[in-house]
Amino acid sequence: MDPSLSGFGNHLESEVKAGLLPKGKNSPQKLADGLFAELLTGSAFTMPRNENRKVWLYRKRPSVSHGKFKKLSFPKLKSAPFPTDYTSPEQFRWMPTPFPESPINFVESLFTMAGCGSTGNSGAAIHHYACNQSMNTKYIAFADGELLIVPQEGNLVVKTETGEFSLSPLEILLIPRGLKFKVDLSSDKARGYILENYGSPFKLPDLGPIGSSGLANVRDFYSAKASYEKDQGPCELFFKFNGQVFVAELDDSPLDVKAWHGNHIPFKYDLRKFNTIGTVSFDHPDPSIFTVLSSPTAVSGTANIDFVIFPPRWMVGEDTFRPPYYHRNIMSEYMGLIKGQYDAKEEGFLPGGASLHNCMAAHGPEKSVFEKATKADLKPEKIDNTMAFMFEGPQVFQITEQALNADFRDHQYIDCWNGL
Repeated sequence: MDPSLSGFGNHLESEVKAGLLPKGKNSPQKLADGLFAELLTGSAFTMPRNENRKVWLYRKRPSVSHGKFKKLSFPKLKSAPFPTDYTSPEQFRWMPTPFPESPINFVESLFTMAGCGSTGNSGAAIHHYACNQSMNTKYIAFADGELLIVPQEGNLVVKTETGEFSLSPLEILLIPRGLKFKVDLSSDKARGYILENYGSPFKLPDLGPIGSSGLANVRDFYSAKASYEKDQGPCELFFKFNGQVFVAELDDSPLDVKAWHGNHIPFKYDLRKFNTIGTVSFDHPDPSIFTVLSSPTAVSGTANIDFVIFPPRWMVGEDTFRPPYYHRNIMSEYMGLIKGQYDAKEEGFLPGGASLHNCMAAHGPEKSVFEKATKADLKPEKIDNTMAFMFEGPQVFQITEQALNADFRDHQYIDCWNGL
């Protein structure tokens, strides 16, 4: 399917059988199969046409059909505003998130590492998940922002209001703000990363001097075919709203949409299809050339959040220090590793782990990588069997107290630069 470069989603449509989508009218007096018409908007009504986000859902029961919401306590799931008490300019690193020893589903396992900004406005929250149980008859919607799910281990089946996705490591799924979904497992356990984007919806970055081709291509993003659940019996709908989690009882599954049309829909992308750009002369290029998705701000060229990957690629730069150079950024960088090895950190940075280098915190390759890179015979070399990524933004990522004190935090991270 074809998402647009601006609104991240051309007007698409799908129906479980012919004749369910109304023709020429969005909400006629009567719909086929006794369906209800429901509009979900992800932008102001008056946004420019190419940035307007909405989807018409034609469903068996309207979303107002639920019991009263009750507030729940999810102590590990944090939200903006994030306290500043636990954040310092120190470089932080964490080992892989441990898998649970008792049954726990995707939502119950969410562990917030850091975040910034304010819900529904700007910034983001970064969560990890590690689960071993399907959600089954439990569903959730996030009102505070869209979700970017980045699996690291294990296979997921993500069922949404507009259809079903199978999701494996090296694939990502973007779920728009407010859409209901559930996550089941097709493997014994699963682990990964989630970005909850409070700012403007993700889009494909402008290519500028690169031209019309390169990076993530429009044709490689996929939506789902309409499908619906029925006869699930009593269900629960969790609702993350204004930083809190609520639950309401339902008579049946909320994934009862038989037809839809619009662009405020989930998209799946395979990171292996990214067309990597790099130097063919000298110098290590800026990581902006690895941007997959960008959440823009009103300031041209400045993102609320960028999603950047470091995929397999050829290194051919002459007379060049090929790993990332030592640097301090105005942007804050939260990194994760899906598979293999990151070329600047050959030891200690493991798949399922993470690191945080906040605004102006100095960082770069560890001592052993520096020594190897400065002595290397600079022949063409392919970095292979790897996939690292970065959530990057201009605000300071405030660390949560639980991330600061986590058993899986690497307290010796700074030692990797000893002796430089």
